[in-house]
Amino acid sequence: QVQLVESGGGLVQPGGSLRLSCAASGRIFSVNAMAWYRQAPGKERELVARITSDGSTNYASSARGRFTISRDNAKNTVYLQMNSLKPEDTAVYYCNVNYDTHYGRSFEVWGQGTLVTVSS
Repeated sequence: QVQLVESGGGLVQPGGSLRLSCAASGRIFSVNAMAWYRQAPGKERELVARITSDGSTNYASSARGRFTISRDNAKNTVYLQMNSLKPEDTAVYYCNVNYDTHYGRSFEVWGQGTLVTVSS
């Protein structure tokens, strides 16, 4: 019943900025981690950024210094602010949430993906 809805993808020029959003809804007792992954055609899906329940973050080396992951706990929403975008950032970006239910079990859910295209 838990669902993730992503938004914010689109076409931007190199050096531009974009902000992705991912809103979670459903029966979530607590969130363990929220993350953004991306996958380009012919490439493996890779972790871009992750934020854990205690607020700790980690980034892919290619994203560090340019991307910022943040969260709004009241809205169960995670954001990815992307600055200084490069053509190499072009990919489908997927939101991922690891959460605990009221029954004490952990699950993982994926968003539908949002396309980011960086091109002049």
